[in-house]
Amino acid sequence: MANWISTTKLTDEQRLDVLALLNRTDAVLGREAIDESRRRSVVHGWSAQHWLAHEDAQLIGYAIGSPVANTTLEMCGGGFDQSLLEAVLSEHGSIQWWLRAPKSKTTGKIIRTLQLLRIELPVSTIAIPEGSVLRPFESKTDKESWLLQNNSAFAHHPEQGTWDIKDLEDRIAEPWFDPSGFLLLEIDGKLCASCWTKVHELHPDRSGEIYVISVDPNSQGKNLGRIMVTQGLAALHRKGVNNAILFVDESNEPARKLYESIGFSLIREDQLVLFQN
Repeated sequence: MANWISTTKLTDEQRLDVLALLNRTDAVLGREAIDESRRRSVVHGWSAQHWLAHEDAQLIGYAIGSPVANTTLEMCGGGFDQSLLEAVLSEHGSIQWWLRAPKSKTTGKIIRTLQLLRIELPVSTIAIPEGSVLRPFESKTDKESWLLQNNSAFAHHPEQGTWDIKDLEDRIAEPWFDPSGFLLLEIDGKLCASCWTKVHELHPDRSGEIYVISVDPNSQGKNLGRIMVTQGLAALHRKGVNNAILFVDESNEPARKLYESIGFSLIREDQLVLFQN
């Protein structure tokens, strides 16, 4: 059993060790070893509940949870470790643990399932409505209007509906950010929908991603979701990307049906599992 220790702040040496472990695991798995937002906490040295396991002074395991209540946790590689669970529960009465493509059932309660979908490019593109404007995001002028549109669209979503200006600016500052892949649709001068894409430049096959797709609640029912997804995929393909992914909640049946009708297929299911003492 690994011996896990926790800290809310990584030293410079620990941070580099964790990044090296994440990078090695990326290469082995052929995908990101940990969620992008959690990796960013390591890259930038932010406070979190960091769990480290060593063997012969070498880092062999890493996990990260939220910094205060430790309500969610994810291990490097997306797996499960009984000794880590016991260590976490000794400090906290319960934990919500993200398991990436779990290979076996656990004793916990599944409270959420995320589906990872994939599509080959190119796909047929649906034209924007007559009189509307499709344009790239402008950092100097579009931040507030996009946050309003996005947060309205995801009012009840646990991650996407609570973005603030810092969340947006932090991502704009990331090396992967490319405004040409962040598309806004305006109708009668109002921002009605958006599709933010991302190119995984370090992925073995340089895949793309529909990073955030949203439609203003007052503009629903106008086929804008389908339009923006296909326009986003076209933007990715113009950059030489031949396949793309996106995540969708299993419970979001309308979105799943939309993506399936465009040509996306399921390649993985991730589960958020509740463990309690």
